[in-house]
Amino acid sequence: MDFDKFFNIVILYYIALFIYAGFYIYAGYSHFKNPKFFYKITPPWIKQWAKPINVIVGVAEIAGGIGLLIPQTRSAAAWGIIALLIAVFPANIYMLTSKGAGMKIKMWFLWLRLPLQLVLIWWAWMYV
Repeated sequence: MDFDKFFNIVILYYIALFIYAGFYIYAGYSHFKNPKFFYKITPPWIKQWAKPINVIVGVAEIAGGIGLLIPQTRSAAAWGIIALLIAVFPANIYMLTSKGAGMKIKMWFLWLRLPLQLVLIWWAWMYV
């Protein structure tokens, strides 16, 4: 591989890293900015813990995003994000099966969210 191709791959790696980290930092912030949205998508069987779960997930997303930006914590942050994506998957299923949990969300988007979780897990795996 010549130097230019290698350099381009490295640049793309870091661009993707910053986008991914920024996504999680913003997502975590959203848990505090608009908690009612997240309370609505909490599955009924854990609804009584919606507020603490929202805080935990929000903090975990912010910590994961920041952790990705620090080389020494990048792998642990990526593993944490993978675990988090698996843990919140029931909320995506609940949103789909409840037709948006009382919100006006298009069904195609709710279906899209399910395989999108796999893409996000793969993306995190790049930084393990």
